[in-house]
Amino acid sequence: MVHKISETPFLIAQSGPLEGQRWLIKNQLVIGRDNSCDVVVPDRQVSRQHARLSNSKAGVTLEDMDSKNGTFHNNRRINTVVTLVEGDEVQIALAQDFIFVSSDATLPLEDLALEVICERCLRLDSGSRRVWLMDEELEPSLSILQFNLLRKLYQHPGEVVSRMDVIEAVWGVETEWVSEQALDALVRRLRDRLAEVDSSHDYVITVRGHGLRLENPSSD
Repeated sequence: MVHKISETPFLIAQSGPLEGQRWLIKNQLVIGRDNSCDVVVPDRQVSRQHARLSNSKAGVTLEDMDSKNGTFHNNRRINTVVTLVEGDEVQIALAQDFIFVSSDATLPLEDLALEVICERCLRLDSGSRRVWLMDEELEPSLSILQFNLLRKLYQHPGEVVSRMDVIEAVWGVETEWVSEQALDALVRRLRDRLAEVDSSHDYVITVRGHGLRLENPSSD
């Protein structure tokens, strides 16, 4: 199976807790702190439902959803709906910055997401929170915590991610209360879910004294 480069506009997270992630804007994306949002920003400065991006024939628009700390377009707080153009910056309070890109076709090959460049046994879509393993979609979907864990490792294929970085990616900025046992239990549950589809390979590897690593082999 070959992935085609999408001409659908998308959002790339810059500085902030979601840095490096991207979401296709097919119809609309709601950004906020609540887990029901399409893009969840785990920061207290962010309202539960903070801002909305909508895609129509007229283009992609950005609007604030009566947030407390404001939505900013190119460093200016907005109070009306604005239409985005290539390279525009979107700031959610002071917590998370995004860049708007009109389509994948505008990006150089080395900047494309891993799942666009090559085929792997495990594929992940941050925008929809969907996961495929051996071309089979995981159903029911992973829990929010399981998905956050897998996504963090997926962003650093083959690299060891420290336990503290994993904890912050999964539970957010306030992590003092998160125990090592809680992380270990979450890792076990994620491994069990992946093993339901493919028990022949260990995808989440524990590197003792260092952290966790995703082993995501080619599907060839």
